[in-house]
Amino acid sequence: MVSMRLSGEQLSELRAALRPGTYDGSVSARAQIVLWHHEGHRKADIAEMSGASRPTIDKWIGRYAAYGFGGLASGTSPGGPRTIPGRIRGQVLALTRQTPPEELGISHWTSGKMAAYIKRTEGVSVSQPWVSRLWRDNGLQPWRQGTFKISKDPGFEEKVRDVTDLYLNPPEGDAVVSVDVKSGIQALDRTQPMLPLDFGKSEKRTHDYKRNGTTDMYAGFDIVTGKVTVELSPTHNARDFLRLMKKIMPQYAGRKKVHIVLDNASVHTGGETSKWLAEQDGRVVFHFTPTGASWMNQIEIWNGIITRQLIRRGTFPSVRTVNNAIKQFTADWNADARPFRWTATADEIIDKVRAVTSRMNKLLGATEIGHVIPRAT
Repeated sequence: MVSMRLSGEQLSELRAALRPGTYDGSVSARAQIVLWHHEGHRKADIAEMSGASRPTIDKWIGRYAAYGFGGLASGTSPGGPRTIPGRIRGQVLALTRQTPPEELGISHWTSGKMAAYIKRTEGVSVSQPWVSRLWRDNGLQPWRQGTFKISKDPGFEEKVRDVTDLYLNPPEGDAVVSVDVKSGIQALDRTQPMLPLDFGKSEKRTHDYKRNGTTDMYAGFDIVTGKVTVELSPTHNARDFLRLMKKIMPQYAGRKKVHIVLDNASVHTGGETSKWLAEQDGRVVFHFTPTGASWMNQIEIWNGIITRQLIRRGTFPSVRTVNNAIKQFTADWNADARPFRWTATADEIIDKVRAVTSRMNKLLGATEIGHVIPRAT
């Protein structure tokens, strides 16, 4: 066993810091550890006497040996901060914005993988906290991933302007209703009872479930009042869509026109729907969102709300149960309905899409994306 030999001045300094008590993480407790080591006690015995762990004993003996009494004052070096070269900072930021090298076998960077990679390739040691701080300071979050889709609809700009004009300037005396279907809603029942929420404990459910069938939810959202009309069906065809439309139309008997915002699904454009639309003598007007741009349909916002608040976490032993739950949710929503506040103008949407497509062109050389919204000359 090798003990630490201290000078009289060092011993006096350490003894002056002592105070009675067990290890509490203070400078006094750390000084006692060093004194015991000087006296020849084994580190295992020091851990037992102090009540601290063996790694803690090693840590403070090592810090005293490296930095003297000042090393006991805090968990950081008493000297100046270690400086990471600017080129390493730039390298980390550049690597973070790229797919990790194939030989690493990972889909995205973590702070640990980045620190290890920099050590191996650059010979410079950086810590995981340092990498995390650098990412935070520069707004980089490689562990997160969103989704996007660029519409290639040749009529993109025209349709964006048509729909946003309805949202921002609804025609006086007319109604505007956003319509879509959320298909394949599953009636899932858990194999064991839920464990309820409690203080300090989250609600828990089994990972496995029993499928009890599916239902399709056709819904229309009034963009002025925020009220929702729902039609539920086990099938997915034009007749189901038209049942929703026939439920919506009586609500606007006194309106000159009813404008319907919807996507290009076949049930919205097929022969049976086209025949019904012609029978309305121009009183019903369809406004189609661009292909691949369902985010422009306000009913999608409501679909997201009912999914988060009911469907995703609900337990449904039958299709009837899930249908009744959807009807109850809708009734409660309509009792205090509020419209969504749409603020994006057509120009703002188009400019943002142009910026994204331009970036895609640079990243992938995908020239066809630039044909989505050609710039005026």
